Amino acid sequence: MKVKINGTGIYLPPRIEKAKDIAKLINKSTSWVENKSGVYERRISDIDVDEMGAIAGLEALSGGAAPDLIINASGVPKQTIPDTATFFQKQMGFEGIPSFSIHCTCLSFVVALHTASSLIISGAYERILIISSDKGSKGRNFREPESASLLGDGAAAILLEKSSKNEPSELLHHTMRTWPSGANLTEVRGGGTYKHPHDPDTKFEDNLFSMDGPAIYKIALKQVNRILQNTLNNTSLSRESIDWVVPHQASGKAVQAYSTMGKFKKNQVLESVSKFGNCVAASIPMTFVLAVKHEKIKRGDIILFIGTGAGLSAGCTLIRY
Repeated sequence: MKVKINGTGIYLPPRIEKAKDIAKLINKSTSWVENKSGVYERRISDIDVDEMGAIAGLEALSGGAAPDLIINASGVPKQTIPDTATFFQKQMGFEGIPSFSIHCTCLSFVVALHTASSLIISGAYERILIISSDKGSKGRNFREPESASLLGDGAAAILLEKSSKNEPSELLHHTMRTWPSGANLTEVRGGGTYKHPHDPDTKFEDNLFSMDGPAIYKIALKQVNRILQNTLNNTSLSRESIDWVVPHQASGKAVQAYSTMGKFKKNQVLESVSKFGNCVAASIPMTFVLAVKHEKIKRGDIILFIGTGAGLSAGCTLIRY
């Protein structure tokens, strides 16, 4: 599909939380946090996800015309109703623009990029703004040290448009699979009809993030490799022909697995988890935008966005930037 990312934006909260700071909250040592999670520091936001996302979104627009569609591709909403995309639009000062969410937890951006590309190619829209904004720190359960030591805050946005015949930019491939047998491995049980505030058995912890990291890693390793091989087979590409792998920054170990198990060279795999933590759905676009701004990624590079999300889901989108 002939589409291009024609604008990028990012919001990195100024407040930094070091490994030693979270270590005190979870009653662990600094070395335990760094070795277990691979996170040495993260950002903690003092503003909410709608403001974070709006800052990134406006930067992606760079003062140009308003988008004709806004997609929220975040992991956790500002509130249950209305949709977070509405709050993004409000914070950016727009009115009357169609706005909705594509929610696949940590895979939201990967799926939104493919969906938005399809909408542009269909002729339904011309300029689509995709925003991923998450406050992972808000849902930390300090009684679960492993997951609490991972999460951070941040936002990123891209502006997607149609590319011309003379431009190299295009979406090359997309695939996603979901295995609901793993649905209970990553949860926030509250906030919906299952663990409602009116239910007498609803606990405070039901509104916090819960994850069985080792179980997810075991399943994800097998399924991500299958999706990766399927992508290479369907595009006739080799690992060597992919310039950059931008994985979900689930943990230091998970990112390293793309080179140790996925057989990519270490310098092909982009990593941000050590400095920013796991920023849920924002982690993939944040890592991408940072690499664009640091001029690592250049126009024409082949980029593989890949990762897992609660569900349990795995997926990837392959583009030529």
